[in-house]
Amino acid sequence: MFKYTFVVMLAALFGNGAALAQENRGTSEQRAACAPDAFRLCASYIPDASNVEACLRQRKSDLSDACRAVFEHAAATASVGTTGSLRYRGARDEE
Repeated sequence: MFKYTFVVMLAALFGNGAALAQENRGTSEQRAACAPDAFRLCASYIPDASNVEACLRQRKSDLSDACRAVFEHAAATASVGTTGSLRYRGARDEE
């Protein structure tokens, strides 16, 4: 019974398959790591995945170690992705 309830709650938390594919919300392992924290800390935002994610980010100090690691990994990956980004081209650069 618990397994069935958990699956239904995860489905409600992260929406249908089309929305999930459209808004890459992490791997199933990452979602599983954060689902208990989402229910414990951010249940009022379910099923809006964007608001749940924002809530979890705001409550980072209250997250379980597993879920905190998910967000820290995502932040590290994001900072690496911006390393080679284009810099601002001001008026002096265009002369």
